Amino acid sequence: MNKACWVYKSSKKDEMYLYLAKEDDFSGVPELLMARFGQPSLVMRLELHEKRPLARAETAKVLQQLEEEGYYLQMPPNLRPDIYHGNED
Repeated sequence: MNKACWVYKSSKKDEMYLYLAKEDDFSGVPELLMARFGQPSLVMRLELHEKRPLARAETAKVLQQLEEEGYYLQMPPNLRPDIYHGNED
């Protein structure tokens, strides 16, 4: 089963994306999340199906979240591991 979704990037946080089940329908997204997300900017329309891999999310999880909540939030990756061990050097 194919499912269309729309992907928006955050104006406040690099590499944070919001997938929506319906174009420009932010009605199901909590207000607090939208406040932290900032102004959404449409990046693309995407056809999802279980065999289509996504770079930073499990497709099945995205599909389930879109079906149940109407949106899926993709958080930025943690690219800098915590390498500080208390040493001052």
